Amino acid sequence: MKGPDPFEEEERAREMPLVAHLAELRDRLLRMVLAVAVVFLALAPFAQELYTWLAQPLMVHLPEGTSMIATRVASPFLTPFKLTLVMAVMLAIPYIFHQIWGFVAPGLYRNERRLVLPLLVSSTVLFYAGVAFAYFIVLPVIFQFFTSVAPQGVAVMTDISEYLDFVLKMFFAFGIAFEVPVAIVLLTRAGVLDPDDLAAKRPYIIVAAFVIGMLLTPPDVISQSLLAVPVLLLFELGLIVARRLRPEQATEAAPTESAPATTPSVIKTGYEEYDPVVDEEDLERELDRAEAEEEALEKGDRDPGRRRGPGGSGDKGKD
Repeated sequence: MKGPDPFEEEERAREMPLVAHLAELRDRLLRMVLAVAVVFLALAPFAQELYTWLAQPLMVHLPEGTSMIATRVASPFLTPFKLTLVMAVMLAIPYIFHQIWGFVAPGLYRNERRLVLPLLVSSTVLFYAGVAFAYFIVLPVIFQFFTSVAPQGVAVMTDISEYLDFVLKMFFAFGIAFEVPVAIVLLTRAGVLDPDDLAAKRPYIIVAAFVIGMLLTPPDVISQSLLAVPVLLLFELGLIVARRLRPEQATEAAPTESAPATTPSVIKTGYEEYDPVVDEEDLERELDRAEAEEEALEKGDRDPGRRRGPGGSGDKGKD
């Protein structure tokens, strides 16, 4: 009877951890989907009220006698439920990050866990702060400006689907832009960037912030500035945090950098001290001399009659 193949057993042992990780990943993904579904089902009865609340920044600035319109047949039904699904995902973000953390944390070192967990919490808070900033500050200013510059005789009546797409784009743009401090801290801790180098390139960062604001916001100076200014402020906050975390990283790396300096310049043998030499011939002579001294001492230990006694004589006395 043929015994088990050792190569097959080794291959099976390698595959088991991977299969276990995949099974855990599947379970956590199912939990994320289930959490989003539960939140969606809880918000679905209030889909119409949620869209009315979302449309308030525009509705308060519409001229009298005008309202939002629906240009598609299914828009009055599908658009509120689309908003409900997006809000369910956004509200479930803390639980989603918790599942991601539970999957990644076992593979991290203790110092990495102390860094990643606060970053997950801060990234969630900053994303919500960016969405709130867009809803309560940016959208009212933008819609007031757009409705005030409409040509005479033009009725401002926005389609509900177009409005939802525009608002969600603004939410995600500001939510992601508010993650600048987290990105700076991560790149600094990874050694990709240095806070001092970023501070020296501040003029380029300012230009890049306004370019990003131009690309992610409507083509007007107001919305562009409303995105660029918070990004620059958060950039400065990220520099402050990164500089405070940098000494800890330098302290951890100090023993490795100073290790060569702790090597003694004088090597002690069992007999005397000698300085290391660079020349190979001198080094060989030093080693031969040390071996000769060791052999001489070993011979003296084997012949105790030749060692000097208390009387000062190394030879045996005669009768």
